[in-house]
Amino acid sequence: MWLCILDFCKLEIIKFFALTHQSYIFIIYVMGYIKGGNMEGIEIVAELMKISAITAPKSKGVNFVQTKVLTGAVLKQVADHMIVFGQKIGKPDFDRDAKNILASEAVLLIGLAKTDALGLNCQACGFSSCQDLLNHPKTEGEFKGPICAFRLLDMGIALGSAVKTAGMLNVDNRIMYRAGVVAKDMGIVDWDFVMGIPLSITGKNIFFDR
Repeated sequence: MWLCILDFCKLEIIKFFALTHQSYIFIIYVMGYIKGGNMEGIEIVAELMKISAITAPKSKGVNFVQTKVLTGAVLKQVADHMIVFGQKIGKPDFDRDAKNILASEAVLLIGLAKTDALGLNCQACGFSSCQDLLNHPKTEGEFKGPICAFRLLDMGIALGSAVKTAGMLNVDNRIMYRAGVVAKDMGIVDWDFVMGIPLSITGKNIFFDR
């Protein structure tokens, strides 16, 4: 009975208690204790990271940041595609990062989609005005641009906020450009710009000393 209630209320419990560091620890402890195993804890951490990314400060308070959690069999598909993709485009280290994805329990994707320009005409994007940026045809490569510099800044703050949450909960992680490129290439997301954050719980951080 209690397990059913906890499953039903899990996301609401997370939202309610995700106000302090101590509450994060409480959620992970309780859910991990009742369910057992790394996967339940990782999924909760990923959801808390999504909350952190979404609630991170945004320019003019308008959110274009997107999030998506990957778990299970799709991680091997991503890892396999990373190796093939790296060989196809001739860039190094896709195979190295693929090993990390394969060894991870989850990957959080954070990106941008359908962004506007802030309207400051600051020229940080390289265009003389925001309207020139918006009028310029989008170029499709590994990512799609140009994108307003302030919207990219918003995404960077969201990424930092998300990994801060993972770090507070002692879950090893690393922001990966290559994971984002491949997720977009596979059609897992159709965003303009995306990074991947693999998550791991092991005795040694798998994302360093590689």
